[in-house]
Amino acid sequence: MTKFKPLDFYKIDQQLTEEERLVRDTVRRFIDERCLPHIGEHFEKGTFPSELIPVLAEMGLLGMSLEGYGCAGMSYTQYGLVCQELERGDSGLRSFMSVQSSLTMFPIWAFGSETQKETYLPKLARGEWIGCFGLTEPDAGSDPNGMTTTAKRTDEGWRIHGTKMWITNGTVADIAVIWAHTDEGIRGFLIEKGTQGFSAPEMKGKMSLRASVTSELVMDNVLVPHDNILPKSKGLGSAYQCLNSGRYGISWGAIGAANACYSDVLNYVLERKQFKKPLAAFQLIQNKLAWMATEITKMQLIALQLGRLMDNQQHDYKMISLAKMNNVSTALEIARVARDMMGANGISLEYSPMRHACNLEAVNTYEGTHDIHRLILGEAITGIPAYS
Repeated sequence: MTKFKPLDFYKIDQQLTEEERLVRDTVRRFIDERCLPHIGEHFEKGTFPSELIPVLAEMGLLGMSLEGYGCAGMSYTQYGLVCQELERGDSGLRSFMSVQSSLTMFPIWAFGSETQKETYLPKLARGEWIGCFGLTEPDAGSDPNGMTTTAKRTDEGWRIHGTKMWITNGTVADIAVIWAHTDEGIRGFLIEKGTQGFSAPEMKGKMSLRASVTSELVMDNVLVPHDNILPKSKGLGSAYQCLNSGRYGISWGAIGAANACYSDVLNYVLERKQFKKPLAAFQLIQNKLAWMATEITKMQLIALQLGRLMDNQQHDYKMISLAKMNNVSTALEIARVARDMMGANGISLEYSPMRHACNLEAVNTYEGTHDIHRLILGEAITGIPAYS
């Protein structure tokens, strides 16, 4: 494994506080020492490195941007820097933390009752429980309002029926945040593992996010108590708030993946010789490296400014869409070009670009596809929705 060379062409480190650099550097060492030596094997076998969960919890990274209930209460910028380093390791690891924090703990913290917060958040923050988020369905992806999952209020409680697909952590989750149509509109519900009629079979055969657990959630007339509804959840807007938090982390994570590919290919072309000189001495190679450095620098500036805006509560969902759309698609292109620059060696798990390219194909799709985010921006610019 070659030494990681982080790119900081515009001296962005100088814009970070001492606390921000400390958090980033701590997670950077964790990735170098605990993740990278084994992640290729996990990717090849299609297994998640669950042995890292207690370490993530011990570092205070689960629900790290939330206040109270055992959460660390760090800034959004710190959260972004952590996502960057985790995805430098692998998208599957960042996805786990993102789903645990932004899509499970955040909705409980933002829309749950005090009893729900006290019951679930400390266990999730300690990594004793794992959570998942059920919105996407077999026939409802970019149009979540088309979901067919329903929840009916009865004297006994809520009866939930439906199926969710492509759910990170689902098979191993102890608690699921499920979104369903009710007579009052779309609401969020909590379903615990082991509830009768609830199952979460793992989805196999993936070529992307192999070091991640991806599942189907099946609710066959599941009965949950009346108290298992998230009382402050109101319509799809509540679900979108969770997704915005997740998309923000993704926009930083993509920088980590891109930086990993850039570092790997830079080391490679400096050492690999063809025609009696290093590949790095050729104009074509230097042109591609210059393009990568430029694009990564733009990604860094977008993410940092967005983090500062979020910390000062000056952001909106359109800004998050722009960052997720731009940074992930750019990281994917960087991974593809880096793989090509390495020739046949580029397909080996000894190097990171092919693994990151495979992962980023999924990241480019989930939590809003590239095209949907462009339409979000198009509506913001013109005032005209063009989704259908």
